Amino acid sequence: MNVTAPGLLLFSYSQQRYLAASRPLYYVGSDSVLGFMSDQWMSLAAPIIAYWASSLLFHFLDISEAQCLDKYRIHDSAELKARNLASKWDVIRAVILQHVIQTILGIFWMENKLAGEAVDHLAALVGRAPLLLSVLRGLLGAKMSAQLWESYGHELVYGVYWWAIPVAKFLLGMFIIDTWEYFLHRAMHMNTFLYKTLHSVHHRLYVPYAFGALYNHPLEGFLLDSCGAALAETIAQMSTREATLLFVISTLKTVDDHCGYSFPWDPLQMMASNNADYHDIHHQVIGIKSNFAQPFFIHWDVWLGTRMTRQDIEARRKKTAQKIE
Repeated sequence: MNVTAPGLLLFSYSQQRYLAASRPLYYVGSDSVLGFMSDQWMSLAAPIIAYWASSLLFHFLDISEAQCLDKYRIHDSAELKARNLASKWDVIRAVILQHVIQTILGIFWMENKLAGEAVDHLAALVGRAPLLLSVLRGLLGAKMSAQLWESYGHELVYGVYWWAIPVAKFLLGMFIIDTWEYFLHRAMHMNTFLYKTLHSVHHRLYVPYAFGALYNHPLEGFLLDSCGAALAETIAQMSTREATLLFVISTLKTVDDHCGYSFPWDPLQMMASNNADYHDIHHQVIGIKSNFAQPFFIHWDVWLGTRMTRQDIEARRKKTAQKIE
């Protein structure tokens, strides 16, 4: 154990034992989460499994034609068949190709980083203590921060290391993916060459459905999705396990945004207003140069004036009708 003395001396012996022994509920101490494969290969396989598992769930809802789902469907099945320009086999082949490309990139990009008990967590914990104590002194003053540290310093460091930092990295990763995808997606709509050459492939699906979420030109899929995820993992300094979680949630969210259902109880649709209905507007002619945000939040659409809602569409239609009259 390589623990620097200044950080270690900020804690009593019992606090040191607490930091050395305590682990959060999500912690896996082995060198791989699954045991039968490395974390590196898990990071490559998990998003693909998540994609097909979640999209097949929505596909089963589609083919069930259950009447109880009608009120949640954004488009009916007849409209899907009539207006989409790509066959489902074309879509499946394109998605498989994208998954092959992202796997090849991942083999060279993703590392099998140290994890579990191979990491000296105690050294990492106490190494953050001096900075955290300095922040407390700046906020609370020397006396109050000393009293707080004496009683709860070990718990504060534990909370920052095991919870605050991973959550912050995850949120940063989400922001990076959103930023990358917004500006690249927008560029593909504003530049005629990019749209006709690359992005028009995705818009052959006028009526989106779940397993068509990654129906893209192969180059677009590489640039928009694979490179965006790789940048997020690198800039946010994520561990392999943290990156895997980000990749899986991002994949599930992308599928959900194309699922064709507006479910009020869907947690992925509840987390932000960037949901299936929001993205469906983008796939319509009236909204094709709006709602570029993907896959998490809509802040870039709001900040840069490219957001369109159902209310906006209705207002436009009323204005057009009034002009005709």
